[in-house]
Amino acid sequence: MSKQDFAERLIAWQADCGRHDLPWQQHRDPYRVWLSEIMLQQTQVETVIPYYHRFLARFPTLADLAAAPLEAVLSLWSGLGYYARARNLHKAAQIVMTELGGLFPRRAEDIARLPGIGRSTAAAIAAFCFGERVPILDGNVKRVLCRVFGVEGFPGERTVERRLWSLAEELLPARGIERYIQAQMDLGAMICTRARPTCARCPLATACVARQQGRTAELPTVRPRKTPPRRTIQVAVVRAGNAVLLERRPPAGIWGGLLALPEAGPSGAAAWVAQRFGTLAGGSELPALTHAFTHFVLEIRPWLVDLPDTPPLAADGNLHWQALDVLDQAPLPTPVRTILQRLR
Repeated sequence: MSKQDFAERLIAWQADCGRHDLPWQQHRDPYRVWLSEIMLQQTQVETVIPYYHRFLARFPTLADLAAAPLEAVLSLWSGLGYYARARNLHKAAQIVMTELGGLFPRRAEDIARLPGIGRSTAAAIAAFCFGERVPILDGNVKRVLCRVFGVEGFPGERTVERRLWSLAEELLPARGIERYIQAQMDLGAMICTRARPTCARCPLATACVARQQGRTAELPTVRPRKTPPRRTIQVAVVRAGNAVLLERRPPAGIWGGLLALPEAGPSGAAAWVAQRFGTLAGGSELPALTHAFTHFVLEIRPWLVDLPDTPPLAADGNLHWQALDVLDQAPLPTPVRTILQRLR
């Protein structure tokens, strides 16, 4: 199969069988396309769609997003995970408004300079919104190229990724870049899936190395297996009536900018409460929760402490009393939301 044939098969297949009614496909507005591309990172389309609609209802334009407080952005992102995406989205919107005169960059090279936008995402925005002839290389495209051309090695390794970028450049069609880029995304999401690909429906099946060699389960090569490290923390669930004490996380790092349960430290939750409020309290252990991050596993051990009244906060502007009956409005990480919903 020639490189031209590769592109022509994909373009024809997308016209007949690809996805055409996703909400962000109805616009060439770079803000909406950018928002969808960021939300779709590490997240399924079905999960993204309701978040996408709610986000645009609150922030219909890039200017609205830039003018919003970060807390409001994080609140709408709550539950979607990978919160650095939301922080970078907000920061990039402010850069566009304050440094670029409100004009979103048109070239992939310039788009990639904005916070949180990598080479592949920048290329997708430039292709969909401005017709720039540039390749993408997201997870779906890597999988398709590795199987069709029999590329060995873990795609996350630098040498393998360089080879895939070079291949993606060579395969670009002279025309029809928007449909071609969408075809690559659709094929990986609908046909050439990670598990149980439906090869019989694939427009590239007759030339696919992985199918010919019976190696669709082996390609792409999986990441070398490593046992992720584990970390255990105890958090203080300090309840006073219908309110619970939360702490604003630092802007960077895990759950940056969100509201979370305070980490109690090695002395435990009761000692933490006594130090903060001068109140001796016992408490009881709640069911532990395990949450997997990209590079480690976190075991959260909540310790419930009930106070008779809502005491004044210590001299710490990061602490916040949150009513339990309005949790849906708070920017909470998923594990924290789960713990607090159990209290209700």
